Amino acid sequence: MFKKVLIPIIIAGLISGIIGSSFPISRASASFFDDILNFLKGAPETTNPLPNKLQDKNNDLPKPIEPQIDLYKPVAQYEDAVVGAVELASPSVVSIVITKDLPVIEQCPYDPFGNLPPEFRDFFGGGFGFQFQQPCQKGIKKQEVGGGTGFIISEDGLVLTNKHVVADAKAEYTVLTNDEKKYNAKVLARDPVQDLAVLKIDALGLRAAKLGDSSSVKLGQTAIAIGNALGEYRNTVSVGVISGLARKVTASGVGFGTETISGVIQTDAAINLGNSGGPLLNLRGEVIGINTAMASGAQSIGFAIPINNAKRAINSVKTTGSIKIPFIGVRYIFINEEIAKKQKLPVDYGALVRGAEDGPAVVPDSPAAKAGVQAEDIILEVNSEKIEKNKTLSDLIQKYNIGDVVIFKIRRGNNILNLNIKLGERPSE
Repeated sequence: MFKKVLIPIIIAGLISGIIGSSFPISRASASFFDDILNFLKGAPETTNPLPNKLQDKNNDLPKPIEPQIDLYKPVAQYEDAVVGAVELASPSVVSIVITKDLPVIEQCPYDPFGNLPPEFRDFFGGGFGFQFQQPCQKGIKKQEVGGGTGFIISEDGLVLTNKHVVADAKAEYTVLTNDEKKYNAKVLARDPVQDLAVLKIDALGLRAAKLGDSSSVKLGQTAIAIGNALGEYRNTVSVGVISGLARKVTASGVGFGTETISGVIQTDAAINLGNSGGPLLNLRGEVIGINTAMASGAQSIGFAIPINNAKRAINSVKTTGSIKIPFIGVRYIFINEEIAKKQKLPVDYGALVRGAEDGPAVVPDSPAAKAGVQAEDIILEVNSEKIEKNKTLSDLIQKYNIGDVVIFKIRRGNNILNLNIKLGERPSE
């Protein structure tokens, strides 16, 4: 902006000097500034003629109009919204500290010649003026081994976080609240399908985060991430936009292997190590996602699980104390164009029911077996929703509750079948 305005101002001054004193610089400058201000306000350009000498002598020149443009008002309103959202949500955000009993390793004296006969041991071991050492264990000590983020979802101490944050069943977990209080935390449930887990701390009167509606999220809207960055900088805030929807990513990390997550929200609000499990907010301070992963080798590309995906797990824990997952009991291969061509299938979408090393295509006595699903069937639709890249069979099943009856459209050879399947409960692992 400054460069574009500065050049005309300099040119105007040069022109005024060249033309001569009959065109006072003060007037030419005032008129030009009036035009600039009117342009900024959206008004038409002024066409005021230059004043004559008599007007100059009588000082009857009209005074320049002060600009009434409030350029910072929209910016201030936006900043107020961001600050308000953070202030609303911050009391609900917690840090999760992971500790474990680890061996204390020290350097202990070591005699490499201890197994030699005495005459050789004395020759090699003595008189050299130094002592051999090797690592040895001197007891165990409770040590901090990691950290993550979570947020309070009930006044009586339920905390939502990522499953990978609390994946180690042998570790201990401590929750640090926004008001510097410390609580021992118990892992109530780990979601077997999604990267979600629910913790419980013994506390009452906590402020629960306000959960939003992730189905209404739009590309380009503001996203605010809060988390325990690098496991050290608590309540770190980063702001960006929603840069992608319904992404499918494969995340990995030390201690919890590799996991494919579907339907996640992509954002350029920075999600750093330690932010996992923290909330992704909208400008109203509502949680629209759970920060879960960041793209390796890229700047400011992070992913969050939509909060609507977690609501079923939250309700399940609140009512049953565990996360119950709908289950049909099939193993399958997702069909795309490449698989269809390689397997010579009649369709290029759906789920091919096929066994694997870990078990048969149809689990015996499962809902699918009872409904008549067979190996090599191709499941095309679930309640009229087509199975495709961003809507896998597992994704569609998770929309329903245990006990719901859903209609599966199946291709068996050249025949199309509609089978009613009553969803069961996924067996605990």
